Amino acid sequence: MQPKIIVICNRKGGTGKTNVAINLAAYLCYFGKKVLLIDLDPQANATSGLGVEKNQPGIYEILSQQIPFENGMIQARQNLWVTPANENLAGADIEMVGLPNREFILSKIIGNLLISPQNKNFDYIFIDTPPSLNLITVNSLVAAHQILIPVQAEYYALEGLNQLLQTIGLIKENLQPNLDVLGAVLTMYDTRGRLAEEVWEEMYKNFPYRIFRTIIPRNVRLAEAPSYGKTILEYAPTSKGAKAYWRLAREFLVNNDSF
Repeated sequence: MQPKIIVICNRKGGTGKTNVAINLAAYLCYFGKKVLLIDLDPQANATSGLGVEKNQPGIYEILSQQIPFENGMIQARQNLWVTPANENLAGADIEMVGLPNREFILSKIIGNLLISPQNKNFDYIFIDTPPSLNLITVNSLVAAHQILIPVQAEYYALEGLNQLLQTIGLIKENLQPNLDVLGAVLTMYDTRGRLAEEVWEEMYKNFPYRIFRTIIPRNVRLAEAPSYGKTILEYAPTSKGAKAYWRLAREFLVNNDSF
């Protein structure tokens, strides 16, 4: 059985995208799933957030065919592997421009991994992307089966969401017709203000795809955990943020017919 490839993407920064990638992956592994997290963001926050050293061969060297994919995977936790990013990834976008079939490079590389003897029989492959629409992001969307969209509970997030949906439509029309929207998850939700509730209501009125019922709250422990190289499951397992990600992982598995 082939793994489901899910890109975690939003063109707007500050949506908690990397937190979703790290912590959802951690809880899926807690529930017994095997996950590969590909850090495709040159800032390498998913890499450092798992306590993995950034200055080592990773996804850039894989994309540029300096190393095979299996040599760029690190087992970060039980059931969880990460393909790290490093500072070289910042130039990959420019280097790929003149290559043939440049939008399909990542898709081909992942496909080769899955048929190799080093395949770990992953259940899911997560791809954490930069907060921009560039050739690297396009590669991730072309390689994926589904897209999960973290949406920060603030006014301008809805405007950015509409732009992302237009981009997804273009990708489906021209490059990857089988790309589906898994849904949106509301992050950094502050129950003390009216704005977050208004964003939630507008999402339900206007977002044409699934909205996960689990809401990720604004939580100090969630913000602190990456600085220690830990997931929220490890850093503060009884916190509100940890409980939210526990619920999100269960909801994710139910919706993927895997729980």
